[in-house]
Amino acid sequence: MKRFIPNQHGAWSMLVLPFLLGMAASQAKLLHIPLFLCWLLIYLFIFPLLQGVKTRRFDRYGPPLKVYGLLLLPFAAYLIVAEPKLLWFALPALLLFAVNLYYARTKNERALLNDIAGILLFCLMVFPVFYIGGGTDWGIAGELFILALLYFVGTALYVKTIIREKNNPRYYYASVIYHGLFLLAGVVLFPSLTVPLTILLARAASLPKTKITAKRTGILEIGFSVMLYISVWVLYF
Repeated sequence: MKRFIPNQHGAWSMLVLPFLLGMAASQAKLLHIPLFLCWLLIYLFIFPLLQGVKTRRFDRYGPPLKVYGLLLLPFAAYLIVAEPKLLWFALPALLLFAVNLYYARTKNERALLNDIAGILLFCLMVFPVFYIGGGTDWGIAGELFILALLYFVGTALYVKTIIREKNNPRYYYASVIYHGLFLLAGVVLFPSLTVPLTILLARAASLPKTKITAKRTGILEIGFSVMLYISVWVLYF
């Protein structure tokens, strides 16, 4: 089963960071535990599903789909019974997942639009976590959703400058300009987070000019995600 577990460090950051941001804006509740386990299993289920759609090799990807699906069902059923309104949060996620299915079917999953659809899907997790935590200020939840979205879109651009588009100056300048605009927007929307956003801009401008490997890039992204979360926890609230 190990080969059917995605190992992209950035994807694991997207799995966890929006969840933690939603909790930071509300309160930690016991129901967050089955919600996270359900979210984790959905992620693990989606990976072989997309690979099966892409390769048409469901003989290979069928077994992990069955395992993760069977593990997922009791958690999903429990959450629906405990909080039926969670189904409303699933509707936009299903629409975005349809985009991912399309790009997997056309074997073009590296398209930037597909990346953005996936990022939106992950970042939407802020809202059900916030709801479960009894949050009342949906404006704050919306701000944290925007922060996560802007961060991960920038990360997608930045990672491409190191891996698939490392010799493409247009991607490099697009990444740097994007992070510069992110910083300017942050001065208005998230003034307390100016320092971490400046660090992200410096990362986008400097690291692609080094010989940093894809593996080290992924590990560093976990560190940058932790930096952003701690900054939100300490400075934003």
